[in-house]
Amino acid sequence: MSDLDCRKIADFFKALSHPTRVVIVLRLLEGKKCVGNLKELVKAPQPNISQHLSIMKANGIVDWIQQGKMKCYFLKEPKLLKDLFSSGENFLKRNK
Repeated sequence: MSDLDCRKIADFFKALSHPTRVVIVLRLLEGKKCVGNLKELVKAPQPNISQHLSIMKANGIVDWIQQGKMKCYFLKEPKLLKDLFSSGENFLKRNK
């Protein structure tokens, strides 16, 4: 694996390393959500949600579509993230 590939993998995990971004991913595993919906579900200010989404978009985790005046976000690789988060839950259960 090249140094560039290692950096991209590290950046991917870094983009998931904030608790708010973990909650956003868990909510997006339920399906596409607009920023206003995420604001209510995550209980964080809209600018904060947008900043987290921007970080995840830059790292290929989410993408968005325009619906009227709203941006609605979805996971680009939901199965990968579901498997990754399931592995994390299993790790937590084994290490209690």
